Amino acid sequence: MKTAVFSTRSYDKTLLTAANTRALHELRFLQDRLTANTASLAAGCEAVCVFVNDSVDAEVLAILAGQGTRLVATRSTGYNQIDAAAAARLGIEVVRVTDYSPYSVAEFAVGLLLAVNRKIARASARTRDGNFELDGLMGFDLHGKTVGVIGTGKIGTIFARVMLGFGCTVLGYDQYRNPAFEAMGGHYMSTVDLVPDCDVISLHCPLTPETKHIVNAESLARVKRGAILINTSRGGLVDTEAAIAALKTGQLGGLAIDVYEQEASLFFQDLSSTIIEDDVIQRLVSFHNVIVTGHQGFFTQEAIGQIMQTTIESISAFEAGTELVNRVPVS
Repeated sequence: MKTAVFSTRSYDKTLLTAANTRALHELRFLQDRLTANTASLAAGCEAVCVFVNDSVDAEVLAILAGQGTRLVATRSTGYNQIDAAAAARLGIEVVRVTDYSPYSVAEFAVGLLLAVNRKIARASARTRDGNFELDGLMGFDLHGKTVGVIGTGKIGTIFARVMLGFGCTVLGYDQYRNPAFEAMGGHYMSTVDLVPDCDVISLHCPLTPETKHIVNAESLARVKRGAILINTSRGGLVDTEAAIAALKTGQLGGLAIDVYEQEASLFFQDLSSTIIEDDVIQRLVSFHNVIVTGHQGFFTQEAIGQIMQTTIESISAFEAGTELVNRVPVS
C-alpha cells in the first residue's frame, strides 16, 4: 500500500523499513512536515503516516482526500494534531499507536526531575570548565516530599510508582480514576486541592480542550512556593508565559519540559547554526533552573520499535479490510 511518511528522520526510516519487511508496503519517506503546502507530496498515496508536529487539520485532510488518501496513521499515542471529526466527514480513517513502552516517558520524567532538582546539567557544564564549586547547586531530598501526578494512565502511574519508591507521598488527578494508582498508595484529589500541597507536579495527561493550559497563571499562583513542574506530555498543557512569570518571582522553583507549545517549528531539527526567532524559548533556556529537551521522552529502542510495528500493522489491517484496533475515536 502506497504510504507517504512525513517528518521522517533517519531512525524513522531505518526502523519503519525494518518493521515493513514482511508487509512490503510502498513507503515514500519525506523529511517535510505535513502542512497544506506539503500535502501534495502525498499525491497517489492511499495512506499518510504522520508525527506529533504535523498539521492534519480540516484543510490538509481535504487536500489529502482529493488526492485519494483514505488512511492517516500517526506514530504517536496523542492525536491532537489531527482533526478526527473532519477526517470522518471525508471518509478518512485515523489510527494511532495506543500502546508502546510507557516506561520510556515515565523514566525520562524521573530523569528530568532529578536533573532540575539537583542541578545536574549546570554542574556538568561547570566541571567541563574546571569549576568544581558547589555554590548554587543545592537541591532537596525527594524522600518525604509530596508529588502531584496530573494524568494517571499507564505513564503517570509508572511515574507515581517510582516516586513512591523514593519515599514520596503521591497525589493524583484524573477525570477517570485508575484502580492501580490507588492500590499502590496514590490518593486522588481535585487539581484545586492538589496543587498547593505539592513540592513536585508532573503532567501526564493528553491535550484536549479541557486540559489546554491546565497550568496557567491562576494555578501557578496556588502552587507551593518553590515547587518544580515537569511536563513530558504535550506543550499546550502549560501556559508558557505564565510559567516564565512564575519562574521570575520564584513562585516556581524549577521547570523541566520535554515538550513545548510552539515546538512544531523547532523540534526534531538542527537549528544550531541559525538565529532562533522564538523569543519565548530563548527566555526559557536562559533560566538556570530550567531544562528543555526536544521531545525525546519516547525515544528508546523498545518504544520506537513498538511504535513502528504497530503503525505497519494498522496500515496492513486497513489494506486487508480487517478491524482497525487502533482506530481513533470520533466524539
